[in-house]
This record gives sequence, structure tokens and C-alpha cells, in this order.
Amino acid sequence: MRFAAVDLGASSGRVMVGDLAGGLELTEVHRFANRPVRIRGTLYWDILALYQGVLDGLNAAGEVDAIGVDSWAVDYGLLDAGGALLGNPVHYRDDRTGPVIGEVLAKIPADRLYAETGIQFLPFNTLFQLAADARAGQADRLLLIPDLISYWLTGTAGTELTNASTTGLLDPRTGRWSAEVAGRTGVDVELFPPLRKPGDLAGTHQGIPVYAVGSHDTASAVAGVPAEGRDFAYISSGTWSLVGLELDAPVLSEESREANFTNEVGVDGTIRYLRNVTGLWLLQECQRAWGIDDPAALLAEAATLPRRAVIDVNDPVFLPPGDMPARIAAACRETGQPVPGTRAEFTRCVLDSLAQAYQRAIADAVRLSGRRVEVVHVVGGGARNELLCRLTADACGLPVLAGPVEATALGNVLVQARAHGAFSGDLHGMRELLRHTQQPRTYLPR
Repeated sequence: MRFAAVDLGASSGRVMVGDLAGGLELTEVHRFANRPVRIRGTLYWDILALYQGVLDGLNAAGEVDAIGVDSWAVDYGLLDAGGALLGNPVHYRDDRTGPVIGEVLAKIPADRLYAETGIQFLPFNTLFQLAADARAGQADRLLLIPDLISYWLTGTAGTELTNASTTGLLDPRTGRWSAEVAGRTGVDVELFPPLRKPGDLAGTHQGIPVYAVGSHDTASAVAGVPAEGRDFAYISSGTWSLVGLELDAPVLSEESREANFTNEVGVDGTIRYLRNVTGLWLLQECQRAWGIDDPAALLAEAATLPRRAVIDVNDPVFLPPGDMPARIAAACRETGQPVPGTRAEFTRCVLDSLAQAYQRAIADAVRLSGRRVEVVHVVGGGARNELLCRLTADACGLPVLAGPVEATALGNVLVQARAHGAFSGDLHGMRELLRHTQQPRTYLPR
């Protein structure tokens, strides 16, 4: 049986086909760029170009048994009563929420907001975006990005649970909208169509079932971690790095809020207890500034260098696009550290800083949750970065298992396949299949 996974990332989208005939084989059939557009000072997603890429990819996939869609979180499209899009979705890196965050927190204090939703403070949380969005009052429906693509494919609207849990409006204990948060902030949760769980049938596209999957790409990525047992940490490493543990229940303590951990719903009712770490975005922006597409030579040279400077990768100064090397140099000067002088030294600074941020996040997650960790799984594009994986193993003092790179697409495919009856079993059964078909690379701490 063949399943099409639509996976939309911050820099590109792709359609992958998972074939379960005799195992689990994944093939990329189409990849397309995701190029944001700035118009009159506002940064937008080019959602129509993305949808055309999805259609082209599904056409390239040929005959498939089902389709599933995942993407990044928090952003959304607004529809009128006739189902027409009111405008391109605004990009989470746009700065529109800055003036309204204080207004929202005046209505519901940060500690109360966290106790209700368990979501870490990020300036682009959906709750803050809605407070800054003048169009929201004109809308009949709000669809998060993967739900919008699914709606266009099927004509049926729904809100998938794992992505809903990132909005700052959902109670992770009940899996329902928080009446307190909605009431205090004035957000009309009736804008959201009915909630769906991963595995629910969303509708059909040209007669092909479209299933809700872990539509937040991190939910699919964590489902695609080939872990054995429970004592593992994960790093979903890409433009962002999502670093944390898989738990049975949220951690809603004040100490957890102060450590800026988030509690997002995962596949099969799990909780993704994690911290967002600004990931390979820093290196990607450096490469863009330097006009370099392939960082292989930089990484090889960086591996020969000692550690000289470490920056706080989560400093908001690094969030917007722009001249990243200049900002890294400024951060080193301000903290009294040596300023990188070559591109390889900038690269080494970024990767050392990421490894240290991963170590802190894992140590904090263990302390706050009481869960032990014996191994760290790195999935996503960062699993290809040998230097980053080695530095992470050294920083954490734990074995690092790197791969699969395509964990998000694999998690997407496996939820579809189970819903379609291709196999039965729980999340552990899905991971057992992954362990038999994927070959992670092991990095031992030195």
C-alpha cells in the first residue's frame, strides 16, 4: 500500500510516498520552494503557491491509498462565510504581535495562561497573532495551515488536535478549548471548526481518503522517532529545534513556565514536553548572507577548530531574517568572547551554541518532569550534520542516535497507514516498524 505525505516546512514543501509493501520505503516525488513575501511591511506566506506545489506533488505521486498533511504550527488562514480566503496568512516571523502581547497578558496573566494551556511564551503564538489581526473579526472560519490545505483538498473543515495544542487556546489535559482563556481574551473559539485526532478521516480528494495525521510537523516527527522504551529525549532538528521528552501528562508547574517549556499534544494522546530552540536557522541565514548553498566544506573546516565562543541562540535578536553574521559578532562582543573571524569560525560558534542549548533543554526537562533519559534521538535535517550530532553527544554526555532524516514524513505515513488498516498497533508498534526499517547512526560522548 502507498501513502502520500504532504510535508510543508518553513523553507520548502515536499510530497513523499511511503510504500509499506514488504517493509517501509519512503520516496520523495516532488519538492518545491516556500518563499515568503513581504508586502508593505508585512511578511506573508505565499499559500497559493504552496497549494499548487501540493497538487503538483500529488499528481507526481500517482496512485496512492491515502493522503496526510502536516506543516509548521501557529499560523492560520481566515475564511469568509462562503469559504473564500480573506488574505494570505501572515508569517510567524512578522513583528505584528509586539504591541499587543502586553494587552493580552493584562487580560490573563502569564502564570494563569500557562496553567490553562501549558504553552511556552513565544511572541508568535496564535493567541497573540489573533489579538493583532484586524481581519479576525471579519472571518467566519479560522484554519491552521495544514487544516487549510486539507480543506482545499477535501472541502471539509476541521482542526487537528496536535496543531490546535500550539495555539495557546487549548487545555492539554482535556483536549478541548480553554473556556477561561477564550473568555478572558475575547477570542471566539467558534472560529475553529470541530477538533480532529490523528487518524480521523478528514474527507476525500478525488476519491482518495485524506486522514488527519499529527498535522503539527513536530508531532509527526516525534511519532517517527525509532525509540525503544520510554527513557529517551528527542531533538527534531531543522530550521527550528524542538528539544524534549514524551510524557503521559502535561507539566504545568510555575517552575516549568519559568523554564519556558511547552506541553503540546502528540499522537495517541501523548504530551510533547519540549522547549523551542532556534535551530539551524542561524546557519541557514549565515549561508544566505555568504551566498553559500552547500555547507559541507564549512562543516568540515569547523570540525577542525576548537570551541571559542557560545551565544544564546534563543535571544530574540536572532529571530528575524537579515544579516546573521553581524548579529552573531555583536553578541560575542557584548559578552566579552572572541568574535569569529572566518566563516568556519562562525559555523563552529553556531553549532557549539546549539549543542549547549540542547544540553540545557534536556537537563531542564529531566529535572522538571522527573523522567530519566538514557539516549538522545536526533531526527530531521540536523541528523545529517555529523559535527552537530557529535557536539550534542559530548555536551549531553549521552549516546546520540541520528536519524531518520525524514522522521516527519514517516510519522505522517504511519498514522495514515494505521488509520487505513495497513497495520494495527499503538505508538510503540509504529516505532518497532521504524526500528526494523531505519538505520540511525550512533555518536558516543567523548
